[in-house]
Amino acid sequence: QVQLVESGGGLVQAGGSLRLSCAASGNIFVLNTMGWYRRAPGKERELVAVITGGSSTNYADSVKGRFTISRDNAKNAVYLQMNSLKPEDTAVYYCNLDIPLLRREYWGQGTQVTVSS
Repeated sequence: QVQLVESGGGLVQAGGSLRLSCAASGNIFVLNTMGWYRRAPGKERELVAVITGGSSTNYADSVKGRFTISRDNAKNAVYLQMNSLKPEDTAVYYCNLDIPLLRREYWGQGTQVTVSS
């Protein structure tokens, strides 16, 4: 059974920084993509950033230059460094693990990020 445990959310003023962490446990297949998605109130869930096992990355245009995704394969962990936060970044952030070869996808429970103006 795969579990994803997130941490690092909270309340921060605009312009501030937060770092989200997600640790995966269980039967993790090495060829996976890990990432972060978010859902703001009244909006659909959207991709924030993803990173492959080979560390290729992809970012939403709205966070490019402000957010950095990274991973530690030895720890089965993924991180999201968020700088220059804006009120529009306020959302529940979800960790995602995608294993295409096994056609399996897993989600964390979500962590709230609130940016005050």
